Amino acid sequence: MVQLDRPQLDNSFGALSDATRRGVLEELGRRDASISDLAEKFHMTLTGMKKHVGVLERAGLVTTQKVGRVRTCRLGGRGLGDEAAWIEQYRQIWDARFADLDEIVAELKKMEN
Repeated sequence: MVQLDRPQLDNSFGALSDATRRGVLEELGRRDASISDLAEKFHMTLTGMKKHVGVLERAGLVTTQKVGRVRTCRLGGRGLGDEAAWIEQYRQIWDARFADLDEIVAELKKMEN
């Protein structure tokens, strides 16, 4: 059921664990942007933004292309299907546990009456 050795998931969730990187993904969802533009928008140095973009790139969530001196970033083509499926497995597990808890609570209420 749950696979523990999934490096791509580790990379994706690691990339998504940072608020700045999530913000970069939101920004790139609206339009492609240069690293300079992203650094300015997020009030950081170019070096700092390059590191964030590198993490997103290794996770396959962003691609970059250098034309002249400008490196343009865009959303990667991979999407988050595997990550959503992994989360869905746990949602189902928790739904089942809460359903079991609801049954226990209902039984206890019956016993009180």
